[in-house]
Amino acid sequence: MKLAIPIALALGLLAVSAWGQAPAVDFPADVEPILRQRCQGCHGETARSGGLRLDNPSAARKGGNSGIAIRPGDSAGSLLIRMLTRPEAEGGPMPLGAAPLSPGQIRKLRAWIDQGAEWPEASAGAGNDGPVTGHWAYRRPTRPRAPAVRDQGWTRNPIDSFVKARLETEGISPSPEADRDTLLRRISLDLTGLPPEFGQIGQSRDAETYAQSVERLLASPHYGEMQALHWLDQARFGESDGYQADYIRPFAWRWRHWVIEAFNRNLGFDRFTVEQMAGDLLPGASLEQRVATGFHRNALHNREGGFPIEMDRVERTVERTSAVATVWLGLTAGCARCHDHKFDPISQRDFYGLYAFFNTAVEVDIDAPMAGELEVYGQRRPEFERRRDELLARYRIPELQAYWERMILAAAEGTDATLEPIWKILWDLLLFELDGGTETVRTPVRARNSKQQDRLSAYFVKNVAGGYDFQAPPGYEALNFAELKEKFKELEASFPALTQAYAMASNPSPPPTRILVRGDYRRPGAPVSPATPEVLPALHTDAPDRLALGRWLVSRENPLTARVAVNRVWQQFFGSGLVSTPDDFGSRGASPSHPQLLDWLAVELMDSGWDLKALHRLIVTSATYRQSSDLRADLARLDPTNRLLARQSRLRLPAEVIRDSALAAAGSLDRRVGGPSVRPYLPEGATEIGFGNFVQWPQSVGADNFRRGLYIFRQRTLPYPQLETFDAPDTVQVACKRDQSTTPLQALALLNDPVFTEAAEHLATRAAREAGPAAEDRIRQLFRLCLARDPSAAEAGRLLEYYRAQRDIFARGATSASEGREGEAGNQAARRAWTAVSSVLLNLSEFLTRT
Repeated sequence: MKLAIPIALALGLLAVSAWGQAPAVDFPADVEPILRQRCQGCHGETARSGGLRLDNPSAARKGGNSGIAIRPGDSAGSLLIRMLTRPEAEGGPMPLGAAPLSPGQIRKLRAWIDQGAEWPEASAGAGNDGPVTGHWAYRRPTRPRAPAVRDQGWTRNPIDSFVKARLETEGISPSPEADRDTLLRRISLDLTGLPPEFGQIGQSRDAETYAQSVERLLASPHYGEMQALHWLDQARFGESDGYQADYIRPFAWRWRHWVIEAFNRNLGFDRFTVEQMAGDLLPGASLEQRVATGFHRNALHNREGGFPIEMDRVERTVERTSAVATVWLGLTAGCARCHDHKFDPISQRDFYGLYAFFNTAVEVDIDAPMAGELEVYGQRRPEFERRRDELLARYRIPELQAYWERMILAAAEGTDATLEPIWKILWDLLLFELDGGTETVRTPVRARNSKQQDRLSAYFVKNVAGGYDFQAPPGYEALNFAELKEKFKELEASFPALTQAYAMASNPSPPPTRILVRGDYRRPGAPVSPATPEVLPALHTDAPDRLALGRWLVSRENPLTARVAVNRVWQQFFGSGLVSTPDDFGSRGASPSHPQLLDWLAVELMDSGWDLKALHRLIVTSATYRQSSDLRADLARLDPTNRLLARQSRLRLPAEVIRDSALAAAGSLDRRVGGPSVRPYLPEGATEIGFGNFVQWPQSVGADNFRRGLYIFRQRTLPYPQLETFDAPDTVQVACKRDQSTTPLQALALLNDPVFTEAAEHLATRAAREAGPAAEDRIRQLFRLCLARDPSAAEAGRLLEYYRAQRDIFARGATSASEGREGEAGNQAARRAWTAVSSVLLNLSEFLTRT
């Protein structure tokens, strides 16, 4: 019999096991999370189309084409029990992809069904077709008491009590603690994204305690970089607009810089949230708080000619709404843009209630100078303005610009029917290409501020007079605008400019917010006011703006934000969250593997003042985190996905960290923190992927080529190939969890990409310098630099044999013409052989993996 297996049923059943509470025979409360969860069939079909549904008695007893889920008094005839005990030949027991329920739990389920399957009143009264409002994630978390465990000696903090209690229930023992070198490399990579430095391993392995190592890494400026890497994924951070034209955003890095500093100064997650949501609305908002709102500016921006301006504005507002719901609430609210959510209790009105908070905001570009920048700018600005004005006057730009402004404004307002179409085209181009440009043209010259006038003049020189086929009036034919454009660029490059930031501000004349029928911006429907989803606590305020929304997100009444945040932190350190669907806490998402631990951590985060460093410290000092990651035969059978946490997970390093680790081992990594993005080596022809000539990649020079992967420029239509090869997200949408693939292209990149071939050369040179001439010492040094441990005798022997074989090969290929004197030929062969040995180390699975 072919049976559609409902995904949510599996997850709901897992929740019964995960709570670690043995359900009573009458099943009054413990079964409620299952009974109130609507199940879906395979491939996204709802249970009503043939699968199981357990959210209320009527649905469960009615059944679908697969059978009746629960037959009161007949557990043997109930599909629920058959699926829980299904033999391997038929696909194995539910829930798929997770640990099966224990025999004791199944016996109690049988007993409950055989005794009549009495349902809780709350579930019995649920409608057949209504949304699931009793879902576990919508209930406010309370701090559960840490369970008692038989082996108290293993636990180091309350986290371990929850994990150990579950393991004891399943009859599984935890893994032993990893050795010290492994732990030092683990926490260094997890907390800073960098391998431990040589001075911290080898001979000095006993120099500091594990706790001291943790504190040192938490205080490192590189801590903020690693945490920012995770946050930028969720924030869909990109440095260009996206779409075909994909205009660059030269100052997008300024918001990234704020994120790094926020983590390094341990800004509480509540303030971290509020400032990104509405830093500009805080009383006496500082510059940095306004910069924080750049989170919302990461939305794509369509500047294609002819694309409706209002449609683009609506799309950006929709994207901001969906991003906030996913990042902070773990909800797929964007599914309710066109109609009520099919699976979660989020109506279309709920979606546009959230949308209304962002519909009243506008984008603004602000001056956001870095330390020391303003003083230099102030000193040199007068000279720049003098030379700029002379240049513009020489080419009669002020009068030409005034003429251009009059013509395009007349075309836009339709006051002169005799105008040629080119003027309307030039107006539309200004609208797309210069943010705030049309508003500046509509503002009288004397009423403009200097920044508005400067930006408009620069745009006119570079894009109109020096770019488009601008038809100047008679008398200006002899002017060489192409020459002017180049001179203007040279002048700008020779003087310092103030760093800017892309931020948000309140719109003094906000448009009304209406439900968009079928999500179509051309079909406004009923008006709607800013509001939070009805399934969640109400927003009690007389001023429902973005600031109120930010404070509501981190209020103790909100059941989702703290859970979502700690779940993603857990994912950083174990590879999978306690909820394995970090972007979906709704009914289609996974149930928690350890629900009580999830709630304990959520309350702990709030009680600590939303202190993320304290949470990270708590996790990495737990016995659960410190376990060995060695695979175990018993767990391969009982818990293949490690949901029970009887060992640590082996995690492939993020794409950026792989590159950083190679450069760090080679001693060539530039460790400067923060600042602008860089454009290191790009394979030839890569820019041709972009549309037209819009994608430019002026390669960085000097140390900038060796900065951390976090700082590589994120062009949306041209992902950096090495990072993309190792599964860096595409920056177009929120990414709460990175994919992890294994492909032949990855092996080829590690062998042939200039970053890794050059790193191997530098690594060989470093090992020779630090370890001396003895081959055995060099091999030991290479292991320490790459893997933070000493090699075994077998490993050292194999590499020594490989080195000698490679040296002989290179020596045979040397000639007097290419290698010089005989002694030099031998030295060259040895250097190449050590480079080959270094490449082997950089290509090891262990090097790419956090163990």
